[in-house]
Amino acid sequence: MRISSDGPRGRTPRALPAAAPAVTAVLLPGVVMLCLGLWGLDRGTIWRDEAATILVATRSLPQIHHLLGNIDAVHGLYYVLIHFVLGGQTDAYLMRVPSVLGATAAACLVAALGIRLARPRVGLWAGLLYAASPFTGYYAQEGRSYAIVAAGAAAATLMFVHCVRHPSWPAWAGYAALVTVTAWLHEFAVLVLAAHAVTLLVSRAAPVLWRGWAAAAAAAVLLVLPLAGEAREQSFQVAWIRRPGWGDAEALLRLAAGHPGAVFSTTLLLAAAAVFAPSVRRGTCGLAAVALPLAVVPPALLLTLSQWQPLYAPRYTFFAFAGLPLLAAAGVDTVLRRLPERVRPSAYVQVTAGAALVALAFWAQFPAHLRERSPESRRDDFGAVARMAERDLRPGDALLYLPKTGRRLTETYPRAVAGVRDVALKSTGARSGTLYGVDASPAELRARMACLSRVWVLFDAEAGRPGWRTRSPVELAKLALLERDFTPLTESRRRSGLLRLYERVGGPAPTCGAGAGPAAATVTPTEPTLESR
Repeated sequence: MRISSDGPRGRTPRALPAAAPAVTAVLLPGVVMLCLGLWGLDRGTIWRDEAATILVATRSLPQIHHLLGNIDAVHGLYYVLIHFVLGGQTDAYLMRVPSVLGATAAACLVAALGIRLARPRVGLWAGLLYAASPFTGYYAQEGRSYAIVAAGAAAATLMFVHCVRHPSWPAWAGYAALVTVTAWLHEFAVLVLAAHAVTLLVSRAAPVLWRGWAAAAAAAVLLVLPLAGEAREQSFQVAWIRRPGWGDAEALLRLAAGHPGAVFSTTLLLAAAAVFAPSVRRGTCGLAAVALPLAVVPPALLLTLSQWQPLYAPRYTFFAFAGLPLLAAAGVDTVLRRLPERVRPSAYVQVTAGAALVALAFWAQFPAHLRERSPESRRDDFGAVARMAERDLRPGDALLYLPKTGRRLTETYPRAVAGVRDVALKSTGARSGTLYGVDASPAELRARMACLSRVWVLFDAEAGRPGWRTRSPVELAKLALLERDFTPLTESRRRSGLLRLYERVGGPAPTCGAGAGPAAATVTPTEPTLESR
């Protein structure tokens, strides 16, 4: 079955629509996305992945280069971009602005695809659906690369459509460049090439188009290979990912199609109408032939590959989401065009009705939008931990992170730990080319803690729970010293951390004065030591 289309009733490709409707159809979704993205952008907190962005991006370019040789190479280009955005500031709001702009660009590009592949109203509806989705809203307000990657993938798809309809080597070179840059922002974006290959296949593309695409795809893959090789060396970073199952595929579909159930069902029914309607199965490189592979192929490939090497996470396939609003918008257009002439409303009423349907979907999902803008929307609430630490800690206090990943909880909020002495720190992340920094050896740690009468311990979320286990000799030494030589006095707990004050058993430390610890490092706002995945 061929699933391609160029517009209503299978007509041959036509000229671009009149400028005014097309411009409005592109810009309006962008304006809506920009407003929704900026709404509630400052959640008063960050989570671990965003903490990694702030920590790395606030380092110097040589320090970022040093780090990328050890870890997080896959995010290197994004970190460099945010380095220039932040200008050394640990500002969560500013960090998220590029994602808002990326989502805004993506909404405009989705609308442009709808216009190019169908008509202005389809583009308008698709762009608005993209902007109104909580799935988009989540990544639009995430201090990571995924919204920008989605914009790059949409731009590459738009260029691909141009290449198919107006093939030339400069156009294919532009396509290759877009895919390459997008994949350097996140390597899994290269899967968009597979979606475009399926589009050519179902469209029965001419050999000249296959040759152009193959040359561009080969160039992009070759240019991304260095990043892929470095990422493979750093595959320990994704060791936490488990093998996905059918439940993961269903969960991704529900994220993309929306909730509650009425939104989910309506989205899928409209998408099916776009795919199976006779008038959208004819033509060359039409909307369904572009949008369906874009929505399905990259997630399906990553889910399949993850059966052997688990790599799948929903955020890695967010760029493919653009295909679903395009299909749903085309489905609305299909339903309207199937109405008898005598009851079919005017074009203005049709456009308004489609926009109203998007508004209704947004309202039905409004609770999800509210939740995405709250601290509870992410796994961690580091802002609450930082405020707790700022309340309880004083300059000169000794602080032990257990495990050392706990540094990510506070050191993106430098004021919370300003002047506090990090008991275990031997070398900061910036100096060592790591994210977490390097801890002292167990023997050196024992010598440092022998000088302490009191010590604050910041437990990361996992370590603060009963039954936590570690194989690290340094972390085991921390636990042993606390159990043997100290007793807990007070504690404060938040969702992402536990801060507990310990006092030496038997009174002040015999070796040094109370609170001493000359070897411990003093944490200052200019010496970040946080790590996150």
